[in-house]
Amino acid sequence: MAAHAAPQHADDHHDDIIYPATIPFVLLHLACFGILWTGVSRASLLLCAALYLVRMFGVTAGYHRYFSHRSYRTSRVGQFLLAFLCQTSAQQGILWWASKHRDHHKHADTPEDVHSPRHFGFLFAHVGWIFSVKRGAADYSNISDLTRFPELVWLDRLKYVPPTLLGVACWLALGWQGLFVGFFLSTVILYHCTFAINSLAHVVGKQRYLTGDDSRNNWWLALVTLGEGWHNNHHYYMSSTRQGFRWWEVDPTYYALVALSWAGIVWELRAPPAHVVSGERRAGRAVIEKVARQLADTVPVDAICEQLREAWAHRPDVEELRAKLLSARTQAEAAWAELQLPHLPSVDELRERAQEMFTATPSLDEIAERSRQLVLQAVSVRLFGDADPHASPA
Repeated sequence: MAAHAAPQHADDHHDDIIYPATIPFVLLHLACFGILWTGVSRASLLLCAALYLVRMFGVTAGYHRYFSHRSYRTSRVGQFLLAFLCQTSAQQGILWWASKHRDHHKHADTPEDVHSPRHFGFLFAHVGWIFSVKRGAADYSNISDLTRFPELVWLDRLKYVPPTLLGVACWLALGWQGLFVGFFLSTVILYHCTFAINSLAHVVGKQRYLTGDDSRNNWWLALVTLGEGWHNNHHYYMSSTRQGFRWWEVDPTYYALVALSWAGIVWELRAPPAHVVSGERRAGRAVIEKVARQLADTVPVDAICEQLREAWAHRPDVEELRAKLLSARTQAEAAWAELQLPHLPSVDELRERAQEMFTATPSLDEIAERSRQLVLQAVSVRLFGDADPHASPA
């Protein structure tokens, strides 16, 4: 699927970039050119690969599946050690990461999403949002389950300590090659593979489930991110520890967590129920509303209203019809039938259109019916100005 073009209003979110704050990030990338001076060795490349894999596990099993979604349990000591491992990736503090990710799911691919390619463009979704005042600030009120642990709050404040200690350890182990190849290079690769889930996984791949957003399943992203590429699966059922729902969907992070559960280090891993995997789970009200609005947006409401204004220009009973409409909001179809509208898509027609636009879902009827209501309400508010197109269904 082609990348979504960013609308003009997205520029508003690019103007607040704090360029000085990008200096450490840029310097880390520039440091990789130091490899031209240090050279590489088998040991340094092995260290680079090992640190990438271990820290990617920290990102996926820690930052994401544990701290953001609490999809399994561990001890308090295990929780702290996992948080420390996460922060060696240099992706900010544990509380910041979890808070921003929960915000992402709450507003996925809407203008309120912290990193949506649909609304802000690919580059901003990939990395630019991190350095934005508006998009980068975290509201810790959504992670009270984490802030109750003082050791996590303490570690979050010392966000640069874990990666610094790791960098020093790499230098002590293998000298400059250990620092530049083992630490700097693996960190930069880790950055962009993690960021690819925010950008590429909302642009490239397939949608098995209806989620109301642009999340996609991508097998090669799943390989390089230890299972995170099954992103549409994840957005469909976020509480599952396992993100590769089918047996052929490789999910190394889940396999590692299963092994740790055998040792008693983690427990209560969650798997998706059978009706979720099969797609038989009905969409929630928020998803139905979101998808219905997307469907309603395909109806040319402005053109319909213009036709109506022309047709009613000389009708003496327009005010009477208007009064009937406003007094029968819970029976919109009956009221609108008297207004002799130009053709509006029926529920059946909207259902057919939804089948073309979206992946299969057992909630198709509810989506079509709600979309029809939204179309009628949108026409009403444009004509009369006092019917709310954003009203919930009666």
